[in-house]
Amino acid sequence: MPKYLLHGSYTEEGLKGLLNEGGSKRRQAAEQVVKSVGGIVEAYYFAFGDNDFYLIADLPDNVSATALTLAGNSTGTINAKVTVLLTPEEVDESAKRTVDFRPAG
Repeated sequence: MPKYLLHGSYTEEGLKGLLNEGGSKRRQAAEQVVKSVGGIVEAYYFAFGDNDFYLIADLPDNVSATALTLAGNSTGTINAKVTVLLTPEEVDESAKRTVDFRPAG
């Protein structure tokens, strides 16, 4: 399954929920929602900085990844983004492909 990085920040409402439930309950909730789309959580971390959380998951496809971010963002408790992760071998394969590209101008 493809790997994805989901990362984001909590809104004021989301932070209230985090303070009330704690970090372990948030991780459990993340594992449940990822499982609901056929995925598996590999890692879940909280962080300082621009993002409050980072989640690495194996998901069936881009549609599943999009469904997760749409569902989470629609609650108004988080602002999440998703990044597709590539293995070094996938980059190797990409580098070997011939692409017919013409620069602008």
